[in-house]
Amino acid sequence: MESIDFFTLARALHVVRVVLWIGGVAFVTTILIPALKTKIKADQRLDLFELLEGRFAFQAKVVTVITGATGFYMLYVLDGWERYLQPQFWWIHLMTAVWLIFTIVLFILEPLFLHNWFHNQATKDSKNAFVWLHRMHKILLSLSLLTVFAAVAGSHGFSF
Repeated sequence: MESIDFFTLARALHVVRVVLWIGGVAFVTTILIPALKTKIKADQRLDLFELLEGRFAFQAKVVTVITGATGFYMLYVLDGWERYLQPQFWWIHLMTAVWLIFTIVLFILEPLFLHNWFHNQATKDSKNAFVWLHRMHKILLSLSLLTVFAAVAGSHGFSF
């Protein structure tokens, strides 16, 4: 009987979690927020957003933890830490930066103040709060998609 290839399992789990994570961000950015901005009355918008986004936030937290754990496991197995010092592995820096941004937002900024701040802003001026929220999600989605593209291209030998 062959031994289990944990590296391959970690890579597959990593990719599946990235698909769930960035796919969820894409859904929130391209479907949920635009629908809330245009189809839902201002007095109902915040409650519906908090209900739906709250469920996604839990999923996002779980998948970012697993994504980080599998990513660091793969670096450990490959003893790939020196890749952070090599410019041809620029895409690893990008993956780590995006993971770090989302992790800080999900686990630190959102619970400490972003949730309450956004809630207060949306209560005062729903339209502008959701415009701001949508803009931030567009930036994060664009950076995330660029990172996925870069990671696939870079891991298959693409370099500048």
